[in-house]
Order: sequence, then structure tokens, then C-alpha cells
Amino acid sequence: MLRALAVDDEKPSLEELLYLLNADPRVGSAEGASDATEALRRINRAIESGPDGPEAIDVVFLDIHMAGLDGLDLARLLTGFARPPLVVFVTAHEGFAVQAFDLKAVDYVLKPVRRERLAEAIRRAAQLRDTAPPIPVHEPDPDQIPVELGGVTRFVAVDDITHVEAQGDYARLHTPQGSHLVRIPLSTLEERWRARGFVRIHRRHLVALRHVGELRLDAGTVSVLVGSVELQVSRRHARELRDLLMRRTTS
Repeated sequence: MLRALAVDDEKPSLEELLYLLNADPRVGSAEGASDATEALRRINRAIESGPDGPEAIDVVFLDIHMAGLDGLDLARLLTGFARPPLVVFVTAHEGFAVQAFDLKAVDYVLKPVRRERLAEAIRRAAQLRDTAPPIPVHEPDPDQIPVELGGVTRFVAVDDITHVEAQGDYARLHTPQGSHLVRIPLSTLEERWRARGFVRIHRRHLVALRHVGELRLDAGTVSVLVGSVELQVSRRHARELRDLLMRRTTS
């Protein structure tokens, strides 16, 4: 069953396309996005979720003429991902077919969309999805964490991370070279990296003990200096942090 995302900035066209997609038995789910920027955010979540994850997307049905970032721009951005979803263009304009197929589009469907023509595009997408080579399975490197930056996956050394800041369902990893946002809850990183010397000091922060330069006490408040950044330590974590730092210096 295909998992589809339809992208069109004209509401009636989007609703019609979603209706036709949901009526096809080969489509398990179909979501809509009203512009390319919203679609790119949704696709990023899908790629982070993985091909078998709950937010995965197999194919994007994409209009070309939209305000702001257009469909061709979005398709070009997707070519930068290691495993992008398939793309089917759905447009009222015939003149972009060559550009679309240069971008490895599965199909090019003209509006008004006919049920039979869309069904053929769905068939092609399903066939390509089912015959795609399996994604190689690699054991994650415990010394690195992958981060997405502009469609490029980079690997950040865990030992370079000075502290981690919670931002909703995301976490911001701070290093001397900059920061990176990953879609991993702080509690997950706390559990994963506890043995590597990361300690919770506040509901919003983890710190790497190796990067703590100072422990400061001032009028009953506790803070730590990590590089040039001062972070507050909550009362419930202050004693544990002090004991760990003392143990570290004496071991």
C-alpha cells in the first residue's frame, strides 16, 4: 500500500486529488500539503522516520505552478536526499515534461485529472517502490550521530558535543563548531549517552562531563560553565552532578 503526499496550492484541486488517491485500493494513506515549504517539512519528517517508520512517504504527487517554491524547485531539492520519495507531477501545463523527467519523475499527469490516468501513475509508482533495491542495513556508529543539513546527511562526533538542549520533540546538539537540530527527544539521548558521560542537569539540558570547565555556586543557585556557555543546574540534579564531577577528577 502506497503512502502518498499530494501538494497543490489550489484547495479544490488538492481536495479532488486526495479524493482520487484515497479511492485507489493501492493507496494506503494520502495526506495533503498546500505549498512546497509545508511539503518539504513533511518529507523531512518522513525521511527521518525511515522507510518503515510511521511517517514514511513513498510518493509525492506534485503540482508545478505554486506560490513561492514551485514544484520543480521542490523536486530538485529532493534529489539531494539519499532515499527521496518518488515524484509524480500533476499539473495543468504541458511545457515542463522534459524538465520533470530530467528530475527522474515517475509520471506527468495533466489536469483535469482523469481517474484512469491517475491510476496508471499510481501503478507505475507502486511498481517502482516494490522493485527498488533494499536499503543497506548498517549498525549505527555509537561514536557519531547523523544530522540533516539542507538535504545532506552529516555525521557529528558524540565526543564533540558539549551539551544538548531540548526543543519540544527535537534536541539541539551544541558543539564548538555550531549546533544541529535532530528529531530525538532529550530523554532518549539521556538514556543512550549516559555511559558516555552525559548527565541531565535541568529538564532542558544534558551536559557532557568532559566539557564542564567550572561548577559555580552563587547565592544558593548552581550553574556550570561549558565552553563559554553558562547553564543553570536545577536543585534536584545539583548533588548528583557535583558528586559525578568530583568522582571524575579523583578517578
